[in-house]
Amino acid sequence: MNRNRWLRWLIVIALVLIYVWTFWDIRFSGIKQTAGKITRSIIQGIFSPDWDYVYLPDGEDLLRGLLDTLAIAALGTFISAVLCIPFAFWAAASRNKSKALSGAGKFVLSFIRTFPEIVMALLFIKAVGPGSFAGALALGLHSIGMLGKLFSEEVENMDAGPTEALIATGASRLQVLWFAVIPQVLPGFLSYTLYRFEINVRSATILGIIGAGGIGTPLIFALTTRHWDRVGIILLGIIVTVTLIDLISGYFRRKLA
Repeated sequence: MNRNRWLRWLIVIALVLIYVWTFWDIRFSGIKQTAGKITRSIIQGIFSPDWDYVYLPDGEDLLRGLLDTLAIAALGTFISAVLCIPFAFWAAASRNKSKALSGAGKFVLSFIRTFPEIVMALLFIKAVGPGSFAGALALGLHSIGMLGKLFSEEVENMDAGPTEALIATGASRLQVLWFAVIPQVLPGFLSYTLYRFEINVRSATILGIIGAGGIGTPLIFALTTRHWDRVGIILLGIIVTVTLIDLISGYFRRKLA
């Protein structure tokens, strides 16, 4: 009991020291005189959204921006879902007799995950120019790391019985893959892909802020020009879209479970 008590106190002290160290170099320079006025303008704009911006016949509007965001997320998810499959089988320990080989696959997936979507989007913007294509490529490449990890865990948890039975009957590799492996891993693959699509919808919104297409681009313009009523309608559109995507994706994932 005494040992556990001392351990708890050491953890508490360590956490306190970490927080003290974190806030130690933060310098508070005070609140600006215009803070109250700007705050009121933001609140008034957000709660009085520009409904005319929902649809504009002759230009960019909320619906086009949200549709662009969904297209970026869908294309990025599709790219990652296809490309991560060989990485998943490479990293799955149950499919490789060599631990070094599966360890190398896990390392590659971890290495890909270390680069945030924004960093990849900036790189692709330099390579292909600003726009939706750069955003889709950034999401697609970044998602390979996480989807590949989830897919490899699904492969590792696969029941080896059907595979061994088909091999015992003389089935070819393609037959084993088609009749034993795919039927077991496909529901999990689809469920993880839908879950990743939910995340990519949110990420596509952020990538637009740096010029990678989507609704984030008009959002940053509205913030820069302090067009708060337009900021309000864009935020409302993002909330509604993300909520609907979460509900629909959750419904299909429950059906796949």
